[in-house]
Amino acid sequence: MGGNNLILILDLGGKFSRFLGRRVRESKVYCEILPYNYSLDKIKAKKPEGIIISGGEARDMVSIDKKVFDLGIPILSIGYGADIMAEVFKGSSTKPKVYHYKFEDIEVDIESLLFNGLDGKMSLWIDKEYVFDHIPEGFKSIGNLDGKVVAVEKKDQKIYGVKFHPEIETSNEGKNIIDNFLFKICNCDKKWDMEEFIYNSIEEIKNQVGNRKALCALSGGVDSSVAAVLVHKAIRDNLVCVFVDHGLLRKNEKEQVEKVFRDEFHINLITVDARERFLKKLKGVCDPEQKRKIIGEEFIRVFEEEQNKLDDIGYLVQGTIYPDVIESGLDGEVAVKSHHNVGGLPEDIDFELVEPLRQLFKDEVREVGKLLGIREEIVERQPFPGPGLGIRVLGELTEEKLSIVREADYIFRDEIKKAGWDKKIWQYFAALPNIKTVGVSQGERTYTYTIALRAINSVDGMTAQWVKLPLELLEKISNRITEEVPLVNRVVYDISNKPPATIEWE
Repeated sequence: MGGNNLILILDLGGKFSRFLGRRVRESKVYCEILPYNYSLDKIKAKKPEGIIISGGEARDMVSIDKKVFDLGIPILSIGYGADIMAEVFKGSSTKPKVYHYKFEDIEVDIESLLFNGLDGKMSLWIDKEYVFDHIPEGFKSIGNLDGKVVAVEKKDQKIYGVKFHPEIETSNEGKNIIDNFLFKICNCDKKWDMEEFIYNSIEEIKNQVGNRKALCALSGGVDSSVAAVLVHKAIRDNLVCVFVDHGLLRKNEKEQVEKVFRDEFHINLITVDARERFLKKLKGVCDPEQKRKIIGEEFIRVFEEEQNKLDDIGYLVQGTIYPDVIESGLDGEVAVKSHHNVGGLPEDIDFELVEPLRQLFKDEVREVGKLLGIREEIVERQPFPGPGLGIRVLGELTEEKLSIVREADYIFRDEIKKAGWDKKIWQYFAALPNIKTVGVSQGERTYTYTIALRAINSVDGMTAQWVKLPLELLEKISNRITEEVPLVNRVVYDISNKPPATIEWE
């Protein structure tokens, strides 16, 4: 999707390509993030309007096909991408042993299309020692920091290289640079909008599924809910939604899902009680990746069983979104972790997948949901992982541990809502680390579990910042948990950002 109005981001590693993707999409231009070794023929076949070569700190043993610079397509090379570009055109860069990024005031040439119409001095994210020490042949300097070259251009070929990262910003200065590349250099149009996405998706789903039936893996979360409603608009009664109660749900979740989708959306919903079989499969399993894969495979097995009870079902609808695809690996190489709806599928799956949200970041999914008329409490619901509480209980899963974390999580969410913080936080939950600590209860020594609380804010799940909740609220939550939840004598609060941590504990 996106037609010829497409920007390709070649990812050289690190976190920066994810930020770039969001910035480009926010400007209503469709982009795709691809691995650095994506073949030249495939790049040509996509007919992009422009290419951004995105890399973080300079790394060894990573390169791209040098012929990409001969395609006659505008190219913006950032960070390590600019190093590769410089080497191709016989230039060179200074590469610090240790990188120290911060915002620095950079002087730019506003005669260049990359900076045209912008301020001559801009605050941009850079390591001041990471500079061009020899300008590539045929290029000229268009940006400097303390007299050192940090941005260059080859005007005749529309090739640009910058050492700073415009995708990291506190104002709109970086976004304006990206917009100049998109609109003044690549001549893109603002064609990427969610109304057009919905229209095109419905047509694509109709063409793919035809008159056959599809099963939807409905969890009640934002992604699967939006996917279900979108597919329902396309094939109506040929959609059968299956909600699996795997015993890893939050408190009262099954009842809420049944009420919303069966009673309000009038979608054909089947609830499957699979609690016992999931716990049996997960018995003795401690490794988080193994948990994810077991849960993912067992989901598919449940759907296969439901398929056998119904006629002419050959499709499985999943709420896979773009961060799932990226984090599960580019071209099959696992980057961060496998997702139950990407890397955890068994090889002998007997369904053809329908994944209408696979191209979207989380905030785009929410926008689609609102346009489809899904009420706010569903669309704005905080994310919940497919493996559920299975990855919020560290170590082996037992009914006792699941009950503990379920009750603690309910108290946490209840107090957050009462305090009016539920609209201010993107995601908040309780986790049960695989540790016991010494405590005191009614004058006697205890040796019981610790609950960890996590609250973070994020736009698309690719990065996250921990939320500074009031100490009085944290104290109230802690007191309730230790008083009301059996076998818990300690509560801790997670103050880690993503990166370096992930959102979930496993």
